[in-house]
Amino acid sequence: MDGTGGTGAIRRSAPREAAEADGTGGAGVSGRSAPREAAGADGTGGIGGARGPRVLVAMSGGVDSSVAAARLLDAGYDVAGVTMKLWGGPSDTGCCSVSDVDDARWAADELGIEHHVFNFGDDFERHVVAPYAADHAAGLTPNPCVECNRHIKFDRLLRRADALGFDRVATGHHARIVSTAAGPRLARGADAAKDQSYVLHMLGTSVLERLLLPVGETTKDEVRREAEARSLVTAAKPDSQDVCFITAAAGRRKFLDERIPMRPGRVVDTAGRQVGTVEALELVTVGQRRGLGAMGGGSPRYVLDVHPESSTVTVGSRSELDCSATPLQDWRWTHGPVDGPVLVQTSAHGTAAEATIDSDGAAVYWAEPRRKVASGQSVVAYAGDVVVGGGTATRSTRAEVP
Repeated sequence: MDGTGGTGAIRRSAPREAAEADGTGGAGVSGRSAPREAAGADGTGGIGGARGPRVLVAMSGGVDSSVAAARLLDAGYDVAGVTMKLWGGPSDTGCCSVSDVDDARWAADELGIEHHVFNFGDDFERHVVAPYAADHAAGLTPNPCVECNRHIKFDRLLRRADALGFDRVATGHHARIVSTAAGPRLARGADAAKDQSYVLHMLGTSVLERLLLPVGETTKDEVRREAEARSLVTAAKPDSQDVCFITAAAGRRKFLDERIPMRPGRVVDTAGRQVGTVEALELVTVGQRRGLGAMGGGSPRYVLDVHPESSTVTVGSRSELDCSATPLQDWRWTHGPVDGPVLVQTSAHGTAAEATIDSDGAAVYWAEPRRKVASGQSVVAYAGDVVVGGGTATRSTRAEVP
């Protein structure tokens, strides 16, 4: 009895919760599937025809991770799927709902691989949700997807994979890992519109050496067509959007209101004159135009900065929103400083702009003035398509950084 009925029929089993006590999650990944023959030129994204290494695939319940698992099976890997249970509260967007776990389970069943559920809720609260609320209280604009990748998908999950004896970990991210003389490097995915290298920029060599990104060489349309050809349940599932722990129904305001005090604030112009008010300083971000109280007529005004210590928001014209440099913190070069121009991206799907960066990562200097970057947002540098560094935008503390 192998759970398939001996006739190829797939047994629809419920996902298993992972226990934390023994460090293995209680998942007991056993009964390894026999490696399949590699399909050769099968669009596996450069993973080749390796036979037998054990791979744990993070399956979010979406089409990308489902096809990633299928391609690894075709390439001869010994594959198991896992869905991480991260958020126990309400969720109607993103990748944390009950239906997402079900979709991942059905996709794994269709592929004939084991599927497990690891409960990383405490880690998610500690490293993603609590800092998200704290950053808003400090007047910052956080990027929770970056922190989830940093602390959960590519730290906590990797450590669990080690405990269970897996050789590699794989995800359905649209990004590539390229080989260089200095070792593996992260690069943009083939589909520019779906590229996710920005939210993976923090991955170091030790992670990249063990990571597989099977859909990185493929466009999203190609992934969907393949899923349809394989009759996967996730083939037509829409992409996840927004922050998974913020519901579309309640919104960010309600979520933060239950976690941090909301303070009213004054809106002032660059000369310090009060021109309006805001109900909640914690909901304001750089570049915002709406929700700034009664500022009267005239040309549009934009948020230039948020000052939680004085409960004020500074606004100005569109031209005043432009800057020539952005101060940074926690900058990390992947393989040493780059002397000369690089391409710098400041949002998940934003357009990269030419700039230079201090060797110590203190600031990025734009070749052409551009819109200010909200403090707390990730700033990622590329040489061509390859990630060469990343850090976080912060408020200026140096006179030479406007």
